[in-house]
Amino acid sequence: MRRGLFITGTDASVGKTLIACALAFAAHSRGMRVGVMKPIATGCREVEGVLECDDARGLAYAAACDLPMELLCPYRYVSSQAPPAAPPDLLEIVDAYRRIAAASDFAIVEGFGAIATPFSLEGPKDSTDLARTLNLDVVIVAANRAGCLNASRLAIEHAQNRGLGVVGIILNDADAVLSPSAESNLESLRRMTAVPVLGRVRFKQPVPRDIIDPLLSHIE
Repeated sequence: MRRGLFITGTDASVGKTLIACALAFAAHSRGMRVGVMKPIATGCREVEGVLECDDARGLAYAAACDLPMELLCPYRYVSSQAPPAAPPDLLEIVDAYRRIAAASDFAIVEGFGAIATPFSLEGPKDSTDLARTLNLDVVIVAANRAGCLNASRLAIEHAQNRGLGVVGIILNDADAVLSPSAESNLESLRRMTAVPVLGRVRFKQPVPRDIIDPLLSHIE
């Protein structure tokens, strides 16, 4: 199984899970067996002695993926901060991904935090290391707010400098109250980067088909 996409972002809480769930649901609706994975999750809650990751559960629900949580989200932490001194093991994540991939036509992996947020201080290692290890191209989600253009450029450059293919970038209205630049960020970004700018998601609105369809065509 070689088909898959890695969803990352310019910052934490920019809408990675929203995009990943929309893509998972669309792919499943087209009859694909969709595997999902959030390898590293912080801020998990304890339920009957087990750490639960709401994002991973949402991904599994959108994809109709019934694989065990130990595969979908192997590293879960209660703290909302970066993982502790004992970092996640990339080889263990690769093994879980391969098992998910073996049961799927297509896999969606959601990265940890922002694209350059370290999950290990050795290196340091971040989501680009995960994507490279899994041999996946990335989709970058950017919050459509002040500073969006700067954050988007830095995220694109970081991914490309690490040798990753960037399928596209998506602007998400992550805030209820938008900055004055929000209406012009999409066109400005299209003029300043060669990376496909796939479109804009309005606050708490469904992800448009003109964003999802190019991602689906990338995997079909």
